[in-house]
Amino acid sequence: MLLYYIFSILFIHCKTPCSAARPAPTLTTTPATEAVAVKDSNYTWQNFGSFLNASKGSHVNGMSELKRYFHHFGYLPSQDLKNITDILDARLETAIVRYQAKLGLQITGELDFDTLNQIMAPRCGVPDDTMFHKLHASRHYKYFPEKPRWSRSIPMTLTYSFSKENLIDSLSLSDIKQVFKRAFEKWGSVIPVSFVETDDYVFADMKIGFYSGDHGDGEPFDGVLGVLAHSFSPESGRFHLDAKETWAVDFDVEKSNVAVDLESVAVHEIGHLLGLGHSSDEKAVMYPSLKPREQKLDLSVDDIQGVQALYGSNPNFTLGSSLESDISTNQAADLITTRFSQWWVTLIMALMLSFA
Repeated sequence: MLLYYIFSILFIHCKTPCSAARPAPTLTTTPATEAVAVKDSNYTWQNFGSFLNASKGSHVNGMSELKRYFHHFGYLPSQDLKNITDILDARLETAIVRYQAKLGLQITGELDFDTLNQIMAPRCGVPDDTMFHKLHASRHYKYFPEKPRWSRSIPMTLTYSFSKENLIDSLSLSDIKQVFKRAFEKWGSVIPVSFVETDDYVFADMKIGFYSGDHGDGEPFDGVLGVLAHSFSPESGRFHLDAKETWAVDFDVEKSNVAVDLESVAVHEIGHLLGLGHSSDEKAVMYPSLKPREQKLDLSVDDIQGVQALYGSNPNFTLGSSLESDISTNQAADLITTRFSQWWVTLIMALMLSFA
């Protein structure tokens, strides 16, 4: 147990930059069940609302499911699922602290409103950057283990195709293709990579389809909201979306409270296909979560710097004045934010260790 805490402290202190903490939420006016603004009571993880303000030692029915959540996304090792209980124990408290640090939340070690709000939000199924799923980190953006990238010579062309057997009835194929064309173009505009659609699904570099439940890749989908999609690192090229979601290409047309913006998810998952992991920068498209009816379409400075570190810059790409301003501001703030965050996490976890 002692070695576990020491390793956690050293890992976070040495490796983990995170953004500044947000102020504590006002919990008296917002019930936990509204942490995600969705009226449909059947969405994935909605029962987690009952954990509001739980802290070390709390016993709440269903807490074991939260432990499985943290394991799935890389914050608890497999051995912590042996003899699993509904008690918020020291291991889960440590996982909560590390989760809060990774996603730029206020570090409390408790399931406060902001933390539950983030946990309950629909998200990508790819694990976050943790000691149990090690990703290479630099600034906020991150990479898969060993920093994989498509190994062809620069400039390169990658093809993509849609599985005709795995589409959805709610959107036309032409609408889906237009969405993905725009999503690929966003990445292609900043790196020397061209993306070309092909009808040859078998030999396409990137294969896109909509699937339900267990679809054979070891990462089953969970229905409405929860995990929205997942994709795999280079050069796998597999990109799977949950067919049970209410996918939208126009929120003026799709009025559902649980509608998910297809283009936002496409832009995010293409980042994974290119080799990017999840970012701790909430403004980045590579941030892991996306709430219903939310759009996140434009690459941030963090996204651009991350993907250009893998592939170089598109010779026609120029930073706009706003992006240049963001870069200078980020560079000035990164050192201060990172050092403060590392010190704060180390202090919290040291206190946890002293009282364990």
